[in-house]
Formats: sequence, structure tokens, C-alpha cells
Amino acid sequence: MTRTRRRGRLWGGASIAAVVVVAVALYWLQPWKLWQDETVREALPAAAAPSGPGAPAAVPGAPAAPVTVARGTLISHEHATTGAVELIRLPDGSHTVRLANLDTSNGPDLRVWLADAPVKEGVAGWRVFDDGKHVSLGKLKGNKGDQNYPVPADVNVAEFTSVTIWCDRFDVSFGAAGLTAV
Repeated sequence: MTRTRRRGRLWGGASIAAVVVVAVALYWLQPWKLWQDETVREALPAAAAPSGPGAPAAVPGAPAAPVTVARGTLISHEHATTGAVELIRLPDGSHTVRLANLDTSNGPDLRVWLADAPVKEGVAGWRVFDDGKHVSLGKLKGNKGDQNYPVPADVNVAEFTSVTIWCDRFDVSFGAAGLTAV
């Protein structure tokens, strides 16, 4: 009877450990996101130029309307990814990264990064973006559609040559685009 009781405890402990391992793996991998799409349809930002009493002076050389200063086309890395990327200067002098017609897989911890890394095709390009200078513009709002990501005011956009959809959980690029001045 003692031997049977030990076996029962052993199987019970192993069962509990297996449940914990499966729960942690499901949380970490979040495989259900591969079948969930989230579409975002944001309009192009149109920040108004400063005007009126007490408003700060207009930024010298700033356009009167949003202007695309650089653009690129997304290529696939870890997951099939398509769409366009634009770096847009707004009338107030700020910059926004716009993803247009984005179509990629969903993932557990996706971010939009500006980076100074060159965009490389295939597996060679999957992990290069965290090697150099990069800045996170925030979580990916949706894996499909059109969306805008404000660039922080202290970021010099001239130092960055690419945009990536970066999976922070697994340190890999889902897709990326090189930025070419317009």
C-alpha cells in the first residue's frame, strides 16, 4: 500500500508540473494570436500649424501640410509581411511613422521600431535591428491596416534608415523596410 501511495503522489506531482509547464508555454508563445487578426484604420495625421494668440512660433522650414520625407516597402522576415512605410513631417515640425496597407501575422509582443540597421532579405535580416541604434515607437496597434506612430521629439530621424515590426518576446523581425528619402 505504501508503494501505491508513493506512485500516486509521484503521478499527482508530475501532473501538476505538466499543467504548470503547459500554462507557462501557452502564456509565453500565445499561439492563438496567429489566428487572430486586428485591423486598424487610422487617418493620416494632420497636425495644425501653430496659430493664434499665445501659440508658439511656427517651426522654420516646416511644411504647411504633412509631407512624406522618406518611404519604403516592407519585406518579410520571420513572418510574411507586406505594406508600405512612410516617415511623415507634420506642420508642427514633428514626425510620424505611418504603416499603410500593413498585412502581417499577429504575435505576442510586437513593436514598431526605427533603426539604423540595413534591411537584409531572408534569415540574415531577422535579428539585425537590435544590434545598433533603435527606438521603439510603441506596440503594434494591429497586424493589418493603416496606422500612425509618433516619433518622440528628442529623436533625430536622420540617424535612422529603417523601420521594423519587431517581436520583443523572441528578438526577431517579422518584417522591415528601408527608408529612402523622397
